Amino acid sequence: MTDWTLGGPAPTDRRAVVMTMGALHAGHLALVRRARAEAGPGGQVLVTIFVNPLQFGQGEDLDAYPRDLEGDLARLADVGADVVFAPEPDVVYPDGDPVVRVSAGRIGEVLEGASRPGHLDGVLTVVLKLMHLTRPDVALFGAKDAQQLLAVRRMVRDLDLEVEVLGVPTERDADGLALSSRNAYLSAADRASALALSSALRAGDAAAAAGDGVSAVLAAASGILDGAPGVDRDYLALVDPDTVEEVPTGHTGPALLLVAARVGTTRLIDNQAVDVAAPSTEGGTAGQEASRD
Repeated sequence: MTDWTLGGPAPTDRRAVVMTMGALHAGHLALVRRARAEAGPGGQVLVTIFVNPLQFGQGEDLDAYPRDLEGDLARLADVGADVVFAPEPDVVYPDGDPVVRVSAGRIGEVLEGASRPGHLDGVLTVVLKLMHLTRPDVALFGAKDAQQLLAVRRMVRDLDLEVEVLGVPTERDADGLALSSRNAYLSAADRASALALSSALRAGDAAAAAGDGVSAVLAAASGILDGAPGVDRDYLALVDPDTVEEVPTGHTGPALLLVAARVGTTRLIDNQAVDVAAPSTEGGTAGQEASRD
């Protein structure tokens, strides 16, 4: 095991890893702060910065993806990172594109996987390699990429990796927009339109809490997305939080409301955990009492 600091960690402390593609924002820094807390006072916090070519499809923004290593290092110096690992592609993939890769299976075939074929396979392949290289006790991922988080957790479980995977809640700007490196691509008008994503999720959450049912949750969110100028919806789905399979119409209980849309030239994703309440029976009871009078 590589010793990243002089003396190594104390037996009761842990190595925590945050994997990023750089262009760090407040959401990433929140992950690092949480990693510092998880590692313990004598533990180690390692941040990886690597723009992974395997998770970009044809025509996607690999070359244009924002990069700011100098700025990233300055930001990380203030939030508890001990080591930054920022390899070039020929270090991670010394023989070029790897012949053997990790498959996300059915998790990688729906939603993000359907829109971006092979994307989650590329994510899992690099996550597995980075886990081998850094040997973390705990790895932290943002909950905004909900399907990615689920795929990583499934990989760790199915392949018996000795690492704890923690999801950290989505960081948002004051206006509700989920923080993303891709927000840098948004014009002022695009940004105003992009607020429809978080507004749609809040509307769906309200419908779920009101006991209006799955169809009403999707209708409430769709109404906002469809009425937003400049928003081209990719998908909107209410899914099981453990399998990413769409919940049936009569579902009650926990679910994830997921959305992806293109705003201008920028593709954004967001999600909201909801609890679909059972429909109220008050109206039906009142009607039965009235019919007996």
